[in-house]
Amino acid sequence: MDYSFLASTALFQGIREDEIKHLMSCLSAREVNYRKGEIIYSTDTVVTDIGIVESGSVNIVVNFYWGDSQILGHIPAGDIFAENYAAIPGKELLCDVVAAEDSQILFLNLQRLLTKCRQLCNFHQLLINNLLQISAQKNLNLSSRMLHIGPRGTRDRLLSYLSEQAKLKGSEHFRIPFDRQQLADYLGVERSAMSNELSKMRRDGLIDFHKNEFILKKADLDRY
Repeated sequence: MDYSFLASTALFQGIREDEIKHLMSCLSAREVNYRKGEIIYSTDTVVTDIGIVESGSVNIVVNFYWGDSQILGHIPAGDIFAENYAAIPGKELLCDVVAAEDSQILFLNLQRLLTKCRQLCNFHQLLINNLLQISAQKNLNLSSRMLHIGPRGTRDRLLSYLSEQAKLKGSEHFRIPFDRQQLADYLGVERSAMSNELSKMRRDGLIDFHKNEFILKKADLDRY
């Protein structure tokens, strides 16, 4: 287990490596490796553990009755998932958690995380505070996605998402965590229509791109 990496994550922020090591038995920690495309948690599953991505990344995917699916979120290394469901006893997952690439996941029992150990250690309280901040940030991220899919047009959705990514990265040149199909699912648009729109946006001088690498250009958006 890479305690140095864990100490750099938001969940364990401010907690020393030796303190994290002490917490692992308290939290019933276990590590599991997954191959790309493998389901980590499936729809209708009741979970008691949260997952923290130690390496790789995972996607949160909702599957519709007619066979279509949509990516609701992407969880990179260092981030956590399933905390909201694990916090509600008996609550079934409404989505799949799928390995977006070969990944290693550290599972922690949420009830043990939320209950202070007998030693009443200060770093356990800090862990609880960190989890609360992470949950609040995720709610903000969900609100952000709602803004991206609010516009009807594919171009407007792309502009909204790409503009936000540029602001987050602090540069007009950045990479996004999605491939084409994943981006289309995230924005709730059809892939071929989105690809066509991206090509039009490049011809119009708004963007340039190669795979998941984008460059935003200063163009007169009022013309489009």
